[in-house]
Amino acid sequence: MKKFLKMAMASTLVLGALAGCSTSSNLENKPAEQSAGNTNAGGEASGKVTIGLAVSTLNNPFFVSLKEGAEKAAKDAGAELLVVDAQDDTAKQISGVEDLIQKKVSVIMINPTDSAAIVTAVEAANKANIPVITVDRAAEGGQVVSHIASDNVKGGKMAGDFILEKLGGKGNIVELQGIAGTSAARDRGKGFHDAVDGKEGVKVVASQPADFDRAKGLSVMENILQANKDVQAVFAHNDEMALGALQAVEAAGKDIVVVGFDATDDAVKSVNDGKMGATVAQKPAAIGETAVQTALKVAKGEKVESNIPVDLELVTKK
Repeated sequence: MKKFLKMAMASTLVLGALAGCSTSSNLENKPAEQSAGNTNAGGEASGKVTIGLAVSTLNNPFFVSLKEGAEKAAKDAGAELLVVDAQDDTAKQISGVEDLIQKKVSVIMINPTDSAAIVTAVEAANKANIPVITVDRAAEGGQVVSHIASDNVKGGKMAGDFILEKLGGKGNIVELQGIAGTSAARDRGKGFHDAVDGKEGVKVVASQPADFDRAKGLSVMENILQANKDVQAVFAHNDEMALGALQAVEAAGKDIVVVGFDATDDAVKSVNDGKMGATVAQKPAAIGETAVQTALKVAKGEKVESNIPVDLELVTKK
């Protein structure tokens, strides 16, 4: 009996040692796997490219359309798309990107909640040898292989030029800004001010953030109208804020030209109904589709352009 117990204990020790060696070997191989073209459990080693998409918020119809365009392109190519929604929370987005890194996706596409704060997540992906593509909004640092977006500066200028034309080059304008720190808000604002600043008879009487949110667009516009009775036009950095501003304008019984950005379904309907003046069409589904097509090229080791634009157009009443 004693002899049998000794043999059993010895067998257990040998098995434990072998298991320990096996675990050690897997850990040591991780960096090698990442550097070898990201051939990992989620990527090409399994015969399927896996792409991560870290989106700023799916509470906004624009980004829902972007995600759907990306999903369609991934499905058509036989690739897998993993989506993490930050819900406009920067810390949550960074955590989501870290999760995609742990899953060893082939490429990570990021639509930043904050262009500066996302840099740490981009750098973490760089360290893990996972290529990064930014979508709609840029990152202010880290290595990004390609940026897929509309020309937001050009779009902001299109909105400003339309407003000047509608006002006959004279009037007071309100600007509703997007989330501070996003490249979209900064660039759309720049294009708008390039168009209207310095024009005789034109004045931007208020420029306040409403964070790309419809409810905030409504409340901010209500406050602005209480302080500024003489307003002829509003430019909102996105359609959600524009639609909120329109509610405030209608409740106040005023005739004010409202221009948005994104051409969401609700906004286009409002334009065709003669309520909103115009919206700048960004084609979010095309942005998502182009981003995935670019990610697939990157995963194959192909060279891609550092900036890939998606066309814009001004939508007015038909």
